[in-house]
Amino acid sequence: MSGRIPREFIDELLVRVDIVDLIDSHVPLKKTGNSFVARCPFHTEKTPSFSVSRKKQFFYCFGCGASGNAISFLMDFSHLDFVEAVEELAAFAGVDVPRESPSNQETEKKDTLKTQYAVLEQAAALYAEQLRTSTEGRRAVAYLKTRHITSDIARDFLLGYAPDAWDFLASRLDQKSLLEAGLLVRNDDGKIYDRFRSRIMFPIRDKRARIIGFGGRVLDDSLPKYLNSPETPVFHKGREVYGLHELLEKNPKPRRILIVEGYMDVIALAQFGIHYAVAALGTATSQAHLDLLFRYSPELILCFDGDKAGRQAAWRAMEPAFSSLRDGRQIRIMLLPQEHDPDTLVREEGLDSFVARIETATTLSDYFFGHFAAEVNLSEMEGRAQLVIKAKPYLEKLPDSVFKDMMLDRLKQLSGLAKLDVLENASKLSPKKTIVRRQERGRLSTARVAIALLLQNPQLAEWVEQREIDWTGLELPGIDLFKDVLQTIISKRPSNAGVLTEHYRGTAQEKSVKALAFLDLLIPDDGVEAEFCDALDRLIAQARSAGLDKLLAKEKTRGLSTDEKELLRKMLAMK
Repeated sequence: MSGRIPREFIDELLVRVDIVDLIDSHVPLKKTGNSFVARCPFHTEKTPSFSVSRKKQFFYCFGCGASGNAISFLMDFSHLDFVEAVEELAAFAGVDVPRESPSNQETEKKDTLKTQYAVLEQAAALYAEQLRTSTEGRRAVAYLKTRHITSDIARDFLLGYAPDAWDFLASRLDQKSLLEAGLLVRNDDGKIYDRFRSRIMFPIRDKRARIIGFGGRVLDDSLPKYLNSPETPVFHKGREVYGLHELLEKNPKPRRILIVEGYMDVIALAQFGIHYAVAALGTATSQAHLDLLFRYSPELILCFDGDKAGRQAAWRAMEPAFSSLRDGRQIRIMLLPQEHDPDTLVREEGLDSFVARIETATTLSDYFFGHFAAEVNLSEMEGRAQLVIKAKPYLEKLPDSVFKDMMLDRLKQLSGLAKLDVLENASKLSPKKTIVRRQERGRLSTARVAIALLLQNPQLAEWVEQREIDWTGLELPGIDLFKDVLQTIISKRPSNAGVLTEHYRGTAQEKSVKALAFLDLLIPDDGVEAEFCDALDRLIAQARSAGLDKLLAKEKTRGLSTDEKELLRKMLAMK
């Protein structure tokens, strides 16, 4: 069904569905005080740190930081995109999803994408037919047999063959669509020809089984050995991996995912029954790749060939690895023996030995510090200083977590330093709960307290409206977000925090809004209004003082405009 889902329907749906009932149908919840708790479904833990608030219609994990409303939960738990999650939530509520009539621009974009998916599907069918029936295809089949690829695996992965012809696709399918899908190339002379020729073809499918691009491998030693589709509106190689659809078909929630370097590695391992391998698409492993795969499994194994290029690729993966780690996520490094890749090694030593290598892959921490230990002399002060200098930039990328604290402690032990600057903002060794006790509340900025209370209690906006506050000239960090939240409440009239935060999905303020929406200030319900009024009074007073100071400073240096002079007069009169 085409067309955008009306915003009003999404808001009504979030009101109709109680998030406690929704999550309880997927993860059994236990009532504790005013909240409901469970062991977090997004990371491994022994004691419950996953909390669901019926009042806020919001969930939050104090262990890994996962948070959001009912739509966010379905997106994360069931690996759905936004539209799929809304449709799933509507089905849970027993209502149909309405659609607005799409604009001409939206219709054209949707039609373009639909055409690209269709032409890619048609090309895959033609390539598969060539593999089965053509003379050239028999040569490709013979090659696949030398790699011990069976017909069942070839069928599961939709393998095909692009013949040695400049116009195989160009003469059979719409050229404009083929160009847009990256399957044809136009040279400087305007000549159009097939991008893939004389290659075994590996269709690349997204998690919804749609073909989004191709990889092609030559049968001989000519270069380039592998060729991938270019970037298109449906194919972004930095955000997709090969074999994910096939993996999820076998197991939607794998215990671990093995990331290898090539298409043939994925297929060869599947041949041996290892159905949890994927490959990056001709690019270095990125944070987008890791974040995508962590949606489906808490443990990733980065498997690299044992040659120099493989070792370099493993180290290049450290930066995105550190940026993507948080509590509940684990990355291991598996470097293969020299002259081997996963395909050759699993055939030489057998499945059990290869799986044993996976089970005992090096932890990220051991690999990381082992890499530096081989580069510097830790018995010398200079070497230990170099260790700190080299390691700190990576450790600073780690989100606050137990793992970060332990990595910093390991660096302290190896370097012999009692204190490191990077430790100043490190978290404590236990997960931080965003519960703010009364003595700690004073340490929060007035703006954060006011915004948190407003997000959690949208009805407080009526009290602000009654004040008829003049916001002109008020200066303070956080004041803009407060005004934005206030205006959103006034214009949208959300009934709870879950509905309100939905309006910030995909915006620059989303992260801040979600964090403040679940900040527990330990204020009893009958004290919320008084606490908010006090915070608002202090916020306005601080902002007015800061704005006045700014105007006075400008008056002394550069002078004021007519409007600024009038504003200064009014602010001095209020003082």
